[in-house]
Amino acid sequence: MDNKVILEIKNLSKVYESKGIRVKALTDVTLTVNQGETVGIVGESGCGKTTLGRCVARGIEATSGQVLFHTEEDGVIDFLKATKAQMKKYRRDIQMIFQDPYASLDPRMTVFDIISEPLRYNTKMNKRQIEQAADRIAEQVGLNKAYLRRYPHAFSGGQRQRIGIARSLILQPKVIVCDEAVSALDVSIQAQIINLLEDLQKEYNLTYLFISHALSVVKHISDRVLVMYLGRVVEFGETDALFENPMHPYTKALLSAVPQPDPDVTMKRVVLQGEVPSPAAPPSGCHFHPRCAYKTERCTQEAPPLEEHDGRFVACWNCGVCSAKEKGAE
Repeated sequence: MDNKVILEIKNLSKVYESKGIRVKALTDVTLTVNQGETVGIVGESGCGKTTLGRCVARGIEATSGQVLFHTEEDGVIDFLKATKAQMKKYRRDIQMIFQDPYASLDPRMTVFDIISEPLRYNTKMNKRQIEQAADRIAEQVGLNKAYLRRYPHAFSGGQRQRIGIARSLILQPKVIVCDEAVSALDVSIQAQIINLLEDLQKEYNLTYLFISHALSVVKHISDRVLVMYLGRVVEFGETDALFENPMHPYTKALLSAVPQPDPDVTMKRVVLQGEVPSPAAPPSGCHFHPRCAYKTERCTQEAPPLEEHDGRFVACWNCGVCSAKEKGAE
């Protein structure tokens, strides 16, 4: 992993409006990503993980904020304000692997057409060059090139996900948003896809935003982890430190749900009371306070900023207090 910054996300927000209802899917998300690293993005369903990924890739338009992409030729470009010419030039550098390997592939197109389509629209390669590139990337992701003339329905879930990975890699991007890239696969196929992603990252110095519910997978593949709750970042830091000593009460509860492979290990489950609030009517102050055992009056009135604590960024007024209470209880 390099220390060179490739992507900066600043105060990114996304609001959906329909029939007078405003849903805040993202609120002031800030994140810096280095070239060659994997940033895991975790949280409950509806926390804004996928919305964040799609806003970064400009699959959907953000309401406000910046996505600053560091280029070698043109310096820093705000992806959200890029001109049509800039988008055409740098669209190839940020690609996406979608969650559902069945729904993300056009059933009327052959595998060759699916993989090679980005080349036809974004390069001036001739037919022969496109065929050679498709054969090469298919081989790299473990697809038999003899199958490229078949249609998606002829393949298993793992093979379809390889097709999706090949499509995202064919333009040789610098950043790939992996949106639940292994969640629809069984465990053995998950391991194959994860190993493939790691091998490709080493070969091409790729940068991943890895969105997932599978915390054990995130722990294995990620260099740093971003924890989200109801559209906000609550904790961000190095993977090992975050898993060993979570600081935010929500992170503690989330990680306590990870199954332990050792039957002799006693799990200290943190059970949260209540349900996730509606993003259409979020609580005042800290969004997590209705479910937090350490809340104070300040938590109900003021939203905590994302501040650095012992090398980690945490959005909590009482992160030091709750850690001290837990140590005292032990």
